[in-house]
Amino acid sequence: MPTTSHALPALLGSGQVTDRPDDPALGLEPLALMETAARRAADDAGGGAALLAAVDTLAVVTNVFHDYGDTARLLAERLGCRPAHALVTTWGGNMPQSLLNHLCDEIAAGRTEVALMAGGEAFQTMRALGKAGRTPAWTAPRETDVPRWGDLRPGTSDLESQHGAREATVTYALVENAFRAARRQSLADQRRELGAFGARCARVAADNPYAWFRDAKDAETLVTVAPSNRMVAFPYPKYLNAIMEVNQGAALLLASETAADRLGLPRDRRVYPWAGVDVAELWFLTERVDYHTLPGMRRAGQQLLATAGVPFDRIRYLDLYGCFPIAPRLSAAMLGLAPDTERPLTTTGALPWFGGPGNNYATHAIAAVAERLRADRHALGLVHALGWNFTKHALGLFGGTPPPHGWQRAGGPELQAWVDALPHPVLVAQAEGDATIETYTVVHGRDGGPERGVVILRLDERRRTIAVLPSDASVLESLERDEGVGRRGHVRFDGTRNVFDPS
Repeated sequence: MPTTSHALPALLGSGQVTDRPDDPALGLEPLALMETAARRAADDAGGGAALLAAVDTLAVVTNVFHDYGDTARLLAERLGCRPAHALVTTWGGNMPQSLLNHLCDEIAAGRTEVALMAGGEAFQTMRALGKAGRTPAWTAPRETDVPRWGDLRPGTSDLESQHGAREATVTYALVENAFRAARRQSLADQRRELGAFGARCARVAADNPYAWFRDAKDAETLVTVAPSNRMVAFPYPKYLNAIMEVNQGAALLLASETAADRLGLPRDRRVYPWAGVDVAELWFLTERVDYHTLPGMRRAGQQLLATAGVPFDRIRYLDLYGCFPIAPRLSAAMLGLAPDTERPLTTTGALPWFGGPGNNYATHAIAAVAERLRADRHALGLVHALGWNFTKHALGLFGGTPPPHGWQRAGGPELQAWVDALPHPVLVAQAEGDATIETYTVVHGRDGGPERGVVILRLDERRRTIAVLPSDASVLESLERDEGVGRRGHVRFDGTRNVFDPS
């Protein structure tokens, strides 16, 4: 339902920080990155310390690499505020946009007036200290009995993990290869498309002062396997993978329009969330309808725009979650764009080039889109955040002017029920017989050589399984040289895992 004007959520300010210490011992810990970003957000909003003191809800995107436990209360103490409500999220790259959607709901309902959300990681500093045999002297974790906010289900099933499809480097490569085959694209054409896409993102990152990599690598450099750019999981060399070894933090301040006016905050700094939606695909990768579409994402996008009464061609700025090149390109296709569109799909530069600070990347994306809208008041921006293996989606529509119908929520239980009811193949845990490759990837070791392969197979029209490939270099190399999707062979259960032998 539309909100009334006094409960209209506004994004008041944002703060970002990137820390590159010469001596890792001098690097900011994640909590300090969040504090710095929060203070910058308060200054950006025009409120400073007085605005931070007014915060009644403080939410933290959970840390992946150094979990403080009760991070929200620890951050509140550093900032000198006493929020009535404090929460820390579960894992997932969808969390920042999902959290913002939730905070807008709370503001619209009158349960919150001023909210701060923040996140940060210092994995680069942590790794550097670890390599030097030093332990970070960071704030000790504090226990809390407050449950984490968000879905607690793991992102990978036991069967998927058992067959080597646990890491995102593997699962996103599986989807990339299925997407290529569904479009009848050659391996050479896919390589060219990946290079062109990556180069566009790298140029965006080069112009972003908060990006980790600002060298604007060209297309050929990004896709050419070399000692500094080893193949990780076919078809992705290192430069096309999300880079987690960064020190980055970001924070956002939101409030009701009434509270912002009462605090005397300038209106010309405000950006407005118009609508939001959250949805999950069929939860585990092996449960999906196929690997070249995202039915939940497509329907969520349609409902978001219909709820706001906005056609897609009105949206000028996009940041579609880009942990690997397949993510924004497949999401764009679900929104109606061509996968090889030259339109920028990121405002930050995406995770392989901007950097991937754990779960908190989308907080930076929202900040970047908001900055564009401050300078382009009549434009609209869309942020897409993604968690697990193309599993959890959160989308937000933003404008430089207040929404004509107030903040609105799209989707809801009916949308999720529609996704959950989608027909999909039956998964066979222990498979025997003839099978056809539905999608696959080849995983390489740090020495650059192929080490193992993961395949998702169709046993027939109704049944699917997951398997590993024989550790035969000639078999693995053949699947990088020629199209493997559609290749037939025999699968057998060896007592531990399914093994597929291509014919």
